Amino acid sequence: MKSRIALAAAMLLVSGCAGFAQEADIEAGAAYAEQVCAACHAVLANEQISPLPQAPTFQSVVDTPGMTELALTVWLQSSHPTMPNIIIKPDNLRNVVAYIRSLEKKN
Repeated sequence: MKSRIALAAAMLLVSGCAGFAQEADIEAGAAYAEQVCAACHAVLANEQISPLPQAPTFQSVVDTPGMTELALTVWLQSSHPTMPNIIIKPDNLRNVVAYIRSLEKKN
């Protein structure tokens, strides 16, 4: 699994991550998450339980050590055994990543 993530990260770096050069829209990311992700994941800040118990909350995802913008991007583009293979368009991906990162607790 780690090798697949590393390969995906390398592919993103080689491609230059051109899509992330544009400004992300956190509000659009939140709206997308509510529409597409909320059936399985708790998408709001500090929600403790997802509708689908095995689906991580967005808060727990962003609180994972090392969960950078690049890591989130790779994670969202990698298939997971318990998650449908959803293809997120680049603008939506950039916005959802920005939204999830906005949930990070500032100390």
